This record gives sequence, C-alpha cells and structure tokens, in this order.
Amino acid sequence: MNKNNILTVAIVLFSCLLVGCGDNNKFKIEKGQVGKLTTKTTVKELSEIFKNDSIVKNLSEGALGDKYFQDDDEYVIFEKGGKHLLTIMPKEQLDSTSTIKSIQIFDPRFKTKSGINLTSNFSEINANFNINRIERTFSSATLFLDDLNTTITIDNEELGLKGYSSKKVTKEQIPDLAKIKSFIVWFN
Repeated sequence: MNKNNILTVAIVLFSCLLVGCGDNNKFKIEKGQVGKLTTKTTVKELSEIFKNDSIVKNLSEGALGDKYFQDDDEYVIFEKGGKHLLTIMPKEQLDSTSTIKSIQIFDPRFKTKSGINLTSNFSEINANFNINRIERTFSSATLFLDDLNTTITIDNEELGLKGYSSKKVTKEQIPDLAKIKSFIVWFN
C-alpha cells in the first residue's frame, strides 16, 4: 500500500469511529443528560438539537390563564416518520431561556450505560441501580433512582394488583418481570 491509500483508510476508519460515537451519545441516559440534552440546555436550543426531527409545542396560557388549572409547557419530539422520542418540560413556562425540568422517554433506544431502557424489567433495574424509595398512587408504583435522578413507574397490573389501591409496596413485592410504564429523567 502506498501512503495515499494508508491515509485514505485511516481517514475512513476515523470517520466511522466518530459517527459511531455520535450515535451512542444520541441515545445515552445518565444523570444530567439525555442524548444531547443536558441540565444547561435551554428551550431555544431545542430547535437546533432536533433540527432533523419534529417538535410539537403545547404551550400553557402563562399568567393570562387560569392559575388553578394551568398546564405546563411541553415540547414533544417526534423522529421523522412519526416515532415519539421524548416529551420535554421546561422549568419556566413561556420562556425560551428556561432550562429543562424533566424529560419523559418514549423510545427504547434511549438507555443507560448498563442498558436500562423502556423495555427493561424490574429485576434489571434493581440489579443495576439503587432504588431509593417507592411511592404508590392508586394505579401504579413509582421507583426513585437518585443515582440517575430518575423516576420509573410500574402499573398496578404489573404488580399483580387489581383495580385501584393505595397499599404500600416494597421492592420484594415487585415481580422481577414487571415492565416499565413510564421513564422520566429530572434535571433539578
């Protein structure tokens, strides 16, 4: 091989390495980061970060609305083709300089370093993370993972409970194969 061929092969391999690393980061979940979003990301940066995707904005009425029933702003991210990726909630409503409060994950390609994603079950979560506490609602149990600043919800049906109940649930009572209902990363 001559020098030009070696240089060409080196450039191609380096480019592949860069592209591969970029894809891994696109769907990475860790404390303070979901893909390219971090605790410092502002609402106005979303259009640039998701320039190849669609953003649906569900904005609140702000100070003009009914303060008792005021909804939060939501930025719903869809991949081209319509796949729901994320729902992003800012800390401040109607403020493009606001940072992000929370991100709900809807695509199983988003995963932690240990591989936990929307398709993971309770035993995988329990084996990889410390569950700091469990809170019950009438229809589900919410697991708090302080290591990731994340909440994961498991539906009552997955817990083997019928109907609505507010009974306390412990880790030992959750079936190993219980599936995730929702996965939210908090940036506070």
